[in-house]
Amino acid sequence: MRKSGGRIFCRLFFFAVFTFLFSFPASAEDDYSFDIAAFEPKPFEFGGYAELKWEHMDLNKESAFYGLNYYDDSRSMLDRFTGTLQLNGRYKKGIWAFNGLLNAAGRYDNNGWSDSVDVFEANLSLKPTPFATIDLGKKTFKWGKGYAWNPVGFIDRSKDPNDPEEAMEGYIGAGLDLIKSFDGSLQTIALTTVALPVREDVNEDFGEMNHVNLASKLYLLYLDTDIDFIIFTGNSRSTRYGVDFSRNLTTNFEIHGEFAYITDFKKNYLSETGVLTLREGSVKRYLAGLRYLTESDITTIIEFYHNGAGFSESELGNFYQLVDDAYTDFQNTGSDDLLQTAKSISGMGYAVPQAGRNYLYLKINQKDPFDILYFTPGLITILNLDDQSYSISPEILYTGFTNWEFRMRMTFLNGGKYTEFEEKQNENKLECRIRYHF
Repeated sequence: MRKSGGRIFCRLFFFAVFTFLFSFPASAEDDYSFDIAAFEPKPFEFGGYAELKWEHMDLNKESAFYGLNYYDDSRSMLDRFTGTLQLNGRYKKGIWAFNGLLNAAGRYDNNGWSDSVDVFEANLSLKPTPFATIDLGKKTFKWGKGYAWNPVGFIDRSKDPNDPEEAMEGYIGAGLDLIKSFDGSLQTIALTTVALPVREDVNEDFGEMNHVNLASKLYLLYLDTDIDFIIFTGNSRSTRYGVDFSRNLTTNFEIHGEFAYITDFKKNYLSETGVLTLREGSVKRYLAGLRYLTESDITTIIEFYHNGAGFSESELGNFYQLVDDAYTDFQNTGSDDLLQTAKSISGMGYAVPQAGRNYLYLKINQKDPFDILYFTPGLITILNLDDQSYSISPEILYTGFTNWEFRMRMTFLNGGKYTEFEEKQNENKLECRIRYHF
């Protein structure tokens, strides 16, 4: 770790002590009244949260992405303040239901102010029979059984493995769900079919324009095992096939996996000579994981993820070398032409999170340790198995006040020269978040 890590540890200790002082047991009055009306379905449901978040980042001045983003603006740290309001609602009348999810955020950091308002979901659902549902509008489908990654999520956006449970923006489409239950080894069968158009102002970031794509998922609950068979076809993206499963071996031990086969996948990469080359062919993505809960409320999630479409260790190294050469050229000549070329190439996949091929994910948290109510410490680690670089994020969560959530997380990134996490823009990040649910 770098020397600046000690300063961050001091901040971490301070906030940990502060959180601990508020972690007192809360008393509750005995109330055994039961109001059946409270459990009756309501035509309108509304909720959401308001959040304030502060992030402090110590920048890695020797990294590739620092050179790309701050070559003409030398600084050692970045502070960001973010306010977020997320609203979700559902209105149901008869066989009709409308679902909406809105996310609005404003951010201020050393670079200035930015804001966004995004409709994550807005769809109309029609259920003419208990066995069929029709959906029209914007929706997040959440296909796949993985926690941090979903190789078979062909019509979903990629998760953030550090916050995989956060809401994501969906895509506009039309879907049909058919479901049937049985007695026997095959308990349930369901078929979901989705039509996904891509044109101007409609799913523009999904792929090639002016096409209608189709995706189908066949779900089976067979011998207490959840199984999905998935296919995607269309001209906006290449054809993809997938299968996933999830099974509880015991009440507190679950295993899951996903496999995706993608045809005609195209990607540009840098060769050892620095030449940009187009690679085309079929690739595989797969994931295997488990979730285990102990009697002392320790939850452990472990996942291995292989992304055949990612860059190899040497291919990532070639890109970092290019940025290094471009930054040296800028220092010597004052010209940023080569840096601009490198920045353009970074948008071809080198700048995305987990741009490599093989990863190991570990998340551990414990609820109410040492009988400290509403207090949950945890740890998240992501390891690039090819170059051995990693991120590690200890965190603490406190929920002792009704509807309030306080979270503090510290992330350290480390690795050798020209490795993925060592070449990130930050060398560490401290995050403090206050969220109110309503």
